[in-house]
Amino acid sequence: MANIRIGFGYDVHKLQDGLPMTIGGVSVPYDRGWVAHSDGDVLIHAVCDAILGAANMRDIGFHFPDTSSEYEGIDSKRLLAQVIDIIATKGYRVSNVDCTIALQRPKLMPLIPLMAQTMAQVMGVDSDCVSVKATTTEKLGFEGREEGASAYAVALIEKD
Repeated sequence: MANIRIGFGYDVHKLQDGLPMTIGGVSVPYDRGWVAHSDGDVLIHAVCDAILGAANMRDIGFHFPDTSSEYEGIDSKRLLAQVIDIIATKGYRVSNVDCTIALQRPKLMPLIPLMAQTMAQVMGVDSDCVSVKATTTEKLGFEGREEGASAYAVALIEKD
């Protein structure tokens, strides 16, 4: 019987004019981007935390501290690949991921399939195993005021 575990992840980043925006490993054309130590990919960061949490292996801040110059400006796809390697040390692999980003603008619908495909490729799973959704907050809260974005993720991992 397979050992199956589920984990939950959450992340948030502030938006600022003139910075790049990457979501789900995809560059998003927009005039604002993330204030962050890494590339600030809020969606991948939530996915990383969900995967690490499922394996009971802490969080991305523990493994990739924002006080380390080694991770300054790093592409979050590299962090996700390392998370996959980290959970593999316990014999785990990703089964599926379901994630949502809350962001008032820009509209992400055209980019969602590429985000799912990009993250699936990094995690070594079929793109059908990665669900990406986007929502607004109907102009409520910090996301609605366009001050930042949040992301939520659930990951199912297993080992045989």
